[in-house]
Amino acid sequence: MTNNYQKEIQTKLAKGLLDMIILQYINQEPMHGYQIITKIRKGFGVYFGPSTVYPVLGTLEKKGYVKSTWNMDTERPRKVYKLTNDGKVVLNFTENSLNLICKNMAKDDKISLEAASFSIESRTQKSNIPIKLFAK
Repeated sequence: MTNNYQKEIQTKLAKGLLDMIILQYINQEPMHGYQIITKIRKGFGVYFGPSTVYPVLGTLEKKGYVKSTWNMDTERPRKVYKLTNDGKVVLNFTENSLNLICKNMAKDDKISLEAASFSIESRTQKSNIPIKLFAK
């Protein structure tokens, strides 16, 4: 598989799961938007800018999955996002659903997950950030 194709697949997966990726990072620790953008870029090798990430954060907050507070203790005020109990429930459900999908795909001899799992594992190990979304 060519690097361009791998990058395209990684970008599609990350974009399709962006809300869950954000919830996963916020589950590890409360953080502000720029931290999330940086973690996604380092963890997945994909850049999603503020015009992509902040609307997702707004939607997650409207749905009650995250709650924001202003941190005024720094030189520049930052809106910090924290996962709510509803957000944890949604994140756990999504993780279980993705694991079930991957198990079902692995049972089918015609489908090979080797390239996808290698790519995900290598990104996870490279950044030293455990991404529970894809592995139990």
